[in-house]
Amino acid sequence: MRTGIAYLPLHTGKAPRYLFERMVKLARELSLIIVDEYGSSELMRRLADPCWFQALGCVLGYDWHSSGVTTVVCGALKEAWRPISTEIGLFIAGGKGGTSRKTPAEITACATHLQVAPEALVYASRLAAKVDNNALQDGYQIYHHSFIFDRQGRWVVVQQGMNEANRWARRYHWFSETVTEFVNEPHSGIISSALGQPLNMVAQESDEARRASVALALEKPWKNLAELKRLQYLELPMRHRVLLEDIDPERIAGTLVSAYEAQPQNFEQLLGARNVGPKTIRALALLAEIIYGAKPSFRDPARFAFAHGGKDGHPYPVDRKTYDRSIQILHQAVERAKLGDREKLEALRRLGQHLAYQPIARGEDTGK
Repeated sequence: MRTGIAYLPLHTGKAPRYLFERMVKLARELSLIIVDEYGSSELMRRLADPCWFQALGCVLGYDWHSSGVTTVVCGALKEAWRPISTEIGLFIAGGKGGTSRKTPAEITACATHLQVAPEALVYASRLAAKVDNNALQDGYQIYHHSFIFDRQGRWVVVQQGMNEANRWARRYHWFSETVTEFVNEPHSGIISSALGQPLNMVAQESDEARRASVALALEKPWKNLAELKRLQYLELPMRHRVLLEDIDPERIAGTLVSAYEAQPQNFEQLLGARNVGPKTIRALALLAEIIYGAKPSFRDPARFAFAHGGKDGHPYPVDRKTYDRSIQILHQAVERAKLGDREKLEALRRLGQHLAYQPIARGEDTGK
């Protein structure tokens, strides 16, 4: 398994119309070929791989390293799949900013095409966003959420957070087939810039802290508030600054009451409770360590990539003539395959095998 860190600086602006229209066309042909060759579940598995997703953004000609590769590639896929969703059996909901809040309605709108109840998919979408925003407190606020799903109820989440202070972004990938628990090591990968020590309440090492947090949420809220106020006047180890900063007992009183009224039986239910946000989770994690000695994890769960030119001219400006030729070749291959002529697809397969990925040794510079 390839591992590493990819830096995604926040870039402003939009994808040029000439490029986005081509990205949509090429994404459509690529999706049709992958589904025809390997099945829809394989395309989902690849999109859940942060390395493959980054490479897809390069092939589609977008800026190879900016935060926009996440939002624009997901937007291009959503537009590309619109006329072929029922053909390939894959659907995509959500997007950037306000569009992300439409995810539940967009999932429900596909109910007639699904073999499962849409409520379970809505729940998965909501919990994935809550985990990456509230339970994994790494300094990145979620602003993009794309939810990919199929008829059988399998799903992929590709979402991204931004840190306005350091001007970097962090992308999170989920795949339902590798998620055994929403709140215990759920990610298929994370691509980001490294940043300090996040509070990671979904790490395996945080299991005891999760259980202690639930026990504390079932305590009378005033007891927890009194303890938090007392802690503000104690001299604590340096690492507790991560937890204590921005915690105002008076301001989170209402959320502690909401958590108590919800009577959660496990950390997943606590995380999903109404009004329970990152500061409430942080406060309970702090109390769990102080009262029960249940230390939360500060391990960062981070995981790289690298091809038609790029929007910003790196590694070279988008070659429109070559881009259009690629779309034409793939479209012809797809259309011929539908008629039983798979010669072009087989040629592409042989070419892919001949140019199989060979990992470059660390520090080696190919000059390309």
